[in-house]
Order: sequence, then C-alpha cells, then structure tokens
Amino acid sequence: MIDGMDRHLSSTEAAVTVCRAIAAEYAREIEVTHDIGADQTSRRSAAGVGVTTDPDGSLPHEAFVEFGGLPRMTVRLYPEDDALISVEGVEFPDLPRDDVPAFLRSVLDGRAFVRGRRFPPGYRLVVPLPGDRTYKEPVPMIGLTSWLSGQVR
Repeated sequence: MIDGMDRHLSSTEAAVTVCRAIAAEYAREIEVTHDIGADQTSRRSAAGVGVTTDPDGSLPHEAFVEFGGLPRMTVRLYPEDDALISVEGVEFPDLPRDDVPAFLRSVLDGRAFVRGRRFPPGYRLVVPLPGDRTYKEPVPMIGLTSWLSGQVR
C-alpha cells in the first residue's frame, strides 16, 4: 500500500499517485486535472506567452484532484511543495504537500470534526493529524453543510 505518511512526496506526480491510492482504499471516485508549464500553472501568471519553463529551466507541474462522495473534497497541488485542500467548501491553504495523505485519511476516517462556539458564535473545522498536529479553519455560518453539521461536537 502506498502510504505517503512516512515518506517525502518529492513531486506533484508523487502526490497525485498517493491521492489515487487513497481514493481506491476508500472506494472513492477521483478526477485529476494536470496543468504543466509556467504558462499553465496558477501561480505563474506573469509568464510570457509561449514561456513554459521557469527561469531555472524546470517545468512546473500543478494538479487539481477532486474526490467523489461525501464529504466533498478537492486538493490543488502546487509545484512549490504545498497544497490547498477544500473540505465541503472550507479551505485549508498552504498545507505542506507531505501532509496531504494524513489530512485526507483523517477526514475519510471520520477524525475531522466541527467545533462550535457560543460567543461569539462560530464554527471551525478541525482536522487532527498524527504527531499532535492539527489544522483548523473557520466555517462560514451560511456554509454549514449537512456533512459539516453532522460533525459538530
């Protein structure tokens, strides 16, 4: 089994491979879109017309991964070794690419939860990872989907 939790994901393609393995492990459909070249990736908007490589000669590779089923999850993998994961519309920006497998497993295993607060009223989606690491992001009041509501503690 490809784990990804105990090894460095050295490229976008390595992270996509791990995402595919996790999707298969949890019987989820997956759709992957690849953007390759400086003129195609989202963070290279300043690249000139027809310029496909970075100044160092490398070819940047970005991927967008969408998982089927609930919760709705997407992963945008950037060439700079980080990722943006969205769970039911709640965005977790700037995650290290190496944390993506553990993050996805935490959500799919049911360890992620929503913490409510009475005053000031609000919610946060909390995703615990191994090693006492936790990612937390606010949930918009109007963005509390049925899946998120079911995770409130």
